[in-house]
Amino acid sequence: MSDEADETAERKMQFLFALRSKGVTDARVLTAMEKIDRGPFIRGYFSERAYEDMPLPIACGQTISQPSVVGLMTQALRVSARDKVLEVGTGSGYQAAILSLLARRVYTVDRHKRLVQDATEIFNGLDLTNIIALTADGSFGLPDQAPFDRIIVTAAAEDPPGPLLAQLKIGGIMVVPVGQSDAVQRLIRVTRLETGFEYDELRPVRFVPLVEGLGRDG
Repeated sequence: MSDEADETAERKMQFLFALRSKGVTDARVLTAMEKIDRGPFIRGYFSERAYEDMPLPIACGQTISQPSVVGLMTQALRVSARDKVLEVGTGSGYQAAILSLLARRVYTVDRHKRLVQDATEIFNGLDLTNIIALTADGSFGLPDQAPFDRIIVTAAAEDPPGPLLAQLKIGGIMVVPVGQSDAVQRLIRVTRLETGFEYDELRPVRFVPLVEGLGRDG
């Protein structure tokens, strides 16, 4: 094995160890995160830090979440191979790429056209054919494709958005950060029951706020 291959294998091992040490223990999630290289999703100055467990800036003033948070949110979503998933906040596309290895189909929306275009380019390059990326106001979900088995929101709302709750199947799960944008938020798992909604508080997090409308580039 070459030195470069050794270094790559070592880096991947450390990456997975960091995920496990932060509580990502689901075997399917870890396998997906091992297969999807975070490197291509981070461009420019910060690309060398792609394998560190930290959030990093991307275009349009957004961020790519730290891998352990991506892993914990994905784990909390309990995705099965038959699920249709909606992601609100495409960002770099990293979260959607991981979901694509776990679900039947992933719809991902972002208010920034540039982010959707960049992410689509990466999805095509990785041959991830079950992702549909759209420029849209994610706070309203995707009514044309509803209902969804799973919904994941990668921006913080003050409360779980009503339109998204309405687009969740009975028995479906939504994972969403909730709280004021200038304070520590809480990651919530919402399960839709026949009789209403059940809420589980998972952990403190910090995300960019969920903003209505399209970005200026969109």
